[in-house]
Amino acid sequence: MADKPHMNLAIIGHVDHGKSTLVGRLLYETGAVPEHIIEQYREEAEEKGKGTFEFAWVMDNLKEERERGVTIDIAHREFTTDNYYFTIIDAPGHRDFVKNMITGASQADAAVLVVAAPDGVMAQTKEHVFLAKTLGVEELIVAVNKMDLVDWDESRYEEVEGEVDKLLKMVGFKPDRVQYVPVSALQGGNVSGESDETPWYDGPTLLDEMDALHEPEKPTELPLRIPIQDVYSISGIGTVPVGRVETGVARPGDKVVFNPSDASGEIKTIEMHHEEVPEAGPGANIGFNVRGVGKDDIKRGDVCGPADDPPTVADEFTARIIVLEHPSAITAGYTPVFHAHTAQVACTITELKQKLDPRTGEVEEENPDFLKTGDAAVIQVKPQRSLVIERVDEIPQIGRFAIRDMGQTVAAGQCIDVKPK
Repeated sequence: MADKPHMNLAIIGHVDHGKSTLVGRLLYETGAVPEHIIEQYREEAEEKGKGTFEFAWVMDNLKEERERGVTIDIAHREFTTDNYYFTIIDAPGHRDFVKNMITGASQADAAVLVVAAPDGVMAQTKEHVFLAKTLGVEELIVAVNKMDLVDWDESRYEEVEGEVDKLLKMVGFKPDRVQYVPVSALQGGNVSGESDETPWYDGPTLLDEMDALHEPEKPTELPLRIPIQDVYSISGIGTVPVGRVETGVARPGDKVVFNPSDASGEIKTIEMHHEEVPEAGPGANIGFNVRGVGKDDIKRGDVCGPADDPPTVADEFTARIIVLEHPSAITAGYTPVFHAHTAQVACTITELKQKLDPRTGEVEEENPDFLKTGDAAVIQVKPQRSLVIERVDEIPQIGRFAIRDMGQTVAAGQCIDVKPK
């Protein structure tokens, strides 16, 4: 397992377009989920009159979720292909769960965009694509799903491909980093084996496309940054923060600091997949024991970095944003919640500096009075409590954020300058 390069893959797209079913199918086809488990789900699904749900249910193993038929939290699942060891980040589609999608996409090396053939591009398809791009996903596989519901019609597939293509170009995805596959997650067509239904399609299957993704470049040269997801206290070991190494390399013996909590200590041991490891680089989800740090000294939202090159705590910062959706308008003084890495902090937009052309980034207007849906802009931001954020041109992984308010994602952006505390 561990000798293959690791790839975090986000599954994104509109609700009801079959993301969970596709993930279940991938896990099943790669042998990550045994046949008897599927059988068990199948029987349970039939009892409840949801016979087609068995693959989706592989993902939704929370009872409450099953009963509602909705994917709630991000489920991490792992499987291997010939070339990669994948962790799937299943991003829920429902509006109120988009904030999970944000922490999900920001950790993704690549994404599979699921678009249902009968529907084509929907509101959430656009939202997820915008977010994925702003949060740093460069490579996409577009799974045109539910092809069985349109009788595997080639012309419908091409229509959907055209729609998606237009959207992706607008957002700035490079055509050579996007691949399209016609699939049926439910029947399994073109997921791991070729479908007899698509004599007109001679491209790779979905799993082949996943196997051919570019290996993510590992930012090992950058300073160590580990956003903290959880902190555990384990008897006999001590305090164990858990997080994903975004940049740099962590090793036992490293002297580290956690900001903004300002706790410092020394890494004693590092665990990955329940095994002790001598070092952990970008992309690794780790638990690490730190000497000199108590459970209450640090919290989710902190970022761990080297004591001699600590994570930047912002007094204020300058950012470039795209307004995805706002019911009225954004003006100076607005204080929504910024989601950056694992932190969620209310921040005040103190100044609207420039309005930009969202396609080219060129300045359209200095000091605009307000921003509305679709606008791109440069803003000045003052966090209401301490927040770690880095310049996106220095440490991009810690420089991206989403803005949430009223149960929806209002904007996504990048930090372009920081005034440290």
